[in-house]
Amino acid sequence: MDERTLGSRGLTVGEQGLGCMGMSAFYGTTDETESLATIDRALQLGVTLLDTAESYGPFINEQLLGKALEGRREAAAVATKTGAEVSDDGRMAGLNGRPEYVRHALDRSLRHLGTDYVDLYYLHRIDPAVPIEETVGALSELVAAGKVRHIGVCEASAQTIRRAHAVHPLAAVQTEYSLFERGIEHDGVRETLRELGIGLVAYSPLGRGFLSGAITSPDDFADDDWRRSDPRFQGKNFDRNLDVVHEVRRIAAAKGVTPSQLALAWVQHQGAVAIPGTKRRRYLEENVAATEVTLTPEDIAAIEEVAPYGAVTGDRYAPEYMGTLGG
Repeated sequence: MDERTLGSRGLTVGEQGLGCMGMSAFYGTTDETESLATIDRALQLGVTLLDTAESYGPFINEQLLGKALEGRREAAAVATKTGAEVSDDGRMAGLNGRPEYVRHALDRSLRHLGTDYVDLYYLHRIDPAVPIEETVGALSELVAAGKVRHIGVCEASAQTIRRAHAVHPLAAVQTEYSLFERGIEHDGVRETLRELGIGLVAYSPLGRGFLSGAITSPDDFADDDWRRSDPRFQGKNFDRNLDVVHEVRRIAAAKGVTPSQLALAWVQHQGAVAIPGTKRRRYLEENVAATEVTLTPEDIAAIEEVAPYGAVTGDRYAPEYMGTLGG
């Protein structure tokens, strides 16, 4: 797998990473044995950026990743996140970007991961009650202490990215980016990242699984799958968005690839490191094969025609979570 450098301070990772969240939370039943085998297979295939967060579980996903990397920590670039506050007993408590919480959360994450450093430490969401300069100042101190090698922010506005980067160089900004979510092309974020030399890490590059073509009805979701509350998977939005998926499938079939591979190849063509989430080896192998797909100018034009900005209907989160975006 080809490598890409995130930021200006030498964080080099495989051009496709792995989102580990679904192995422990939010997407129905989990299987630790298969999850561990999936992480192992990812490393074999050249996937090095493994993404988790303290809030996934909470804590369970970090512990799973620590178990997977026992005895081979240097094989992976571990990314985890803070700022979506979790109490020590596992209760979610809103946003918290205060320096004292950031320091406490990192030490806890290091214990769960079974390591003494994190390769990439993100602020998961921007806390509006704390100036970004204070939070990033604390992250910078953790870099100086050797506990963190690189820092980033998630779902931040262009202005916040600039303010954060002025305090300490950001290696990456993680945000949702896919054929289903192209907002950063129009709100100044992508332009800012290119100007400042900050890497783009794209989560949900398959539109939360919609672009895989495997979801044809809301009934495909398990009862405890959080996507049942996602506006894009509800009512008329589902039907309209499924029409977009059908067009993506048509283009993929003509090219001889799967819809997932076409969608991932498009994200990677934009210069992003995609971190598709999966908890099964067979989907991982399908996703990684997208790194071998080359899109021609004709392919890009065809994709643009069926999935331009604004083609997808519905907010990308339920109302109570939309306010945490673009801080």
